[in-house]
Amino acid sequence: MKVAIYARFSTTDKDQNPETQLVPLREFVQAQGWECFREYVDYAPATDLAHRLQWWQLLDDASKRRLDLLLVWRMDRAFRSVLDAATTLERLRTWGVGLRSYSEPWLDTISPFGEALYYITIAYAQLERGILRERVKAGMERARRQGQRIGRPRVPDRKRFSRRFGAPYQRRYFPPPGG
Repeated sequence: MKVAIYARFSTTDKDQNPETQLVPLREFVQAQGWECFREYVDYAPATDLAHRLQWWQLLDDASKRRLDLLLVWRMDRAFRSVLDAATTLERLRTWGVGLRSYSEPWLDTISPFGEALYYITIAYAQLERGILRERVKAGMERARRQGQRIGRPRVPDRKRFSRRFGAPYQRRYFPPPGG
């Protein structure tokens, strides 16, 4: 069985070492007698799909049926939401690629039971994310009531800011039609 290993790190500033995830995944693949097709490592938050270039390469290889199984450290390393996970799982199934989590061994989409547990776990992760979002909003609302300013710092000299950053910003985010 050809296995692709995927590891993702949310930040590069906290001395996170890819080997923390990769070594156990390599050992697991070897212990199962599988062949490691390739390792894919991204340094970006799950929601930053533009910078998850290795993820896109992995999906491209999967679509070309170059691998049989995708092995991840944890499901949250691969997916940003329940919808993203469900959509990606359907694509993987279409391509004949299974999905397995090292840290959550019951999440193995090769079996019907494992697939059901996968969906339950992903839904629970989405619930946790929603609860965290509510806590952050509540904390921001409390800070506002206490008179604290929320958001970006104010620009003290708007004209100088516009001369320095306005044109590049305008070109990047609001290009002229047809350009």
